[in-house]
Amino acid sequence: MFKNWSIKKILKEVAITLLMIFVVSFGLNYIRKPDISNSLPNIKLETINGKVVEFKGKIPLLLHFWATWCPTCKLEAPNIESIKNSGVRVITIAVNSGTNNALKKFMMDKGYSYSVINDNNGELATKFKVSAYPTTFIYDSNGTLQFAEVGYSTTIGLKARLALIE
Repeated sequence: MFKNWSIKKILKEVAITLLMIFVVSFGLNYIRKPDISNSLPNIKLETINGKVVEFKGKIPLLLHFWATWCPTCKLEAPNIESIKNSGVRVITIAVNSGTNNALKKFMMDKGYSYSVINDNNGELATKFKVSAYPTTFIYDSNGTLQFAEVGYSTTIGLKARLALIE
């Protein structure tokens, strides 16, 4: 069965398979993307550490919805942590993930330090029409939505999107 397979043929099959996975993933992301306003609402909220954060600002914003019970969110969390010092504001919304103290413990145990707002009852997720986790929105410095991503995002992918809006 595999007698006629060469390295070239195997690499070609791998490349085609990866391309198909990319196309299907992109399509699913487009279908699952929340249909929200392109303008960032002017909201001020308090983080789990008591700091007041404002959604609108003078630099781009990465707004990330996640949950402690979401396995994909846990895999993606280091990518969000790596973005927080790259000239963009990072505000994350923990949805249905427990008390502020439980979230503080989760963040401390994992060594993450990005801003977290507790959306324990899902009101913000509903306002932004988020129904799948993780979901990431990237707004430019004018508060205009530039990208919406549902599912896992790599650090390189996030940095590339941020570079495109600067």
